[in-house]
Amino acid sequence: MPPRLVGVGVGPGDPELVTVKGVAALRAAGVVVVPVLDTGETGRAEATVRHYVDAARIVRVVFALNERTDRARREAAWDAAGARVAELLRVHGTVAFATIGDPNVYSTFTYLAQTVRALLPDTAVRTVPGITAMQDLAARSGAVLAEGTEPLTLVPVTAGAAVLKDALEGPGTVVAYKFGRLAGDVAAALRDTGRTEGAVWGSSLGLPAESIRPASELLDGPLPYLSTLIVPARRDGGRGAKL
Repeated sequence: MPPRLVGVGVGPGDPELVTVKGVAALRAAGVVVVPVLDTGETGRAEATVRHYVDAARIVRVVFALNERTDRARREAAWDAAGARVAELLRVHGTVAFATIGDPNVYSTFTYLAQTVRALLPDTAVRTVPGITAMQDLAARSGAVLAEGTEPLTLVPVTAGAAVLKDALEGPGTVVAYKFGRLAGDVAAALRDTGRTEGAVWGSSLGLPAESIRPASELLDGPLPYLSTLIVPARRDGGRGAKL
């Protein structure tokens, strides 16, 4: 059997949001890899996985998760992480990689899989979808993500607040990820486009420090990096008007 690398989405933080299929994939793997900034921390993915997998089967692998300016350092970290996972695949045959949210939505798993395939070309790669932060925030806040013919636009604010403003000037619902460091710019973009009313943001979803608040209370100072914003579409035509 060729080695198997499985990216498993474990949701935004609440362990009850891991799917049955995700739990089965975690338990079936020889080891479960969790990404961390350093070997001493317990990251969000690991904290979730520990509800379902014995700690002895969890392997922390360091990624440069917050590195955006030093490309050489970032790629060296990817190479080192890929080499470590390739080593685990040779020993265990099947390795699960736990990622918060979904492994196909802004996930480190994408880069890991590419690196491992370069080292072990016969590796079979598959993914198990996970609940995303925008879905969890919508459920907790009552925000409707999309209805009828409305588009749904997902923007990582790490690309800059100007990208978010362009999306806000268009139709449909806009979701912003990773905007904590630019909270002030995000609040300004909402005001400039007249989209503050009805918008909601949240951070640390499903965790003790969870915060869910209207965008009108968006703080100017930095917020947690993994903050999520939902700006619902303008809906003033009554029920089913967007069909």
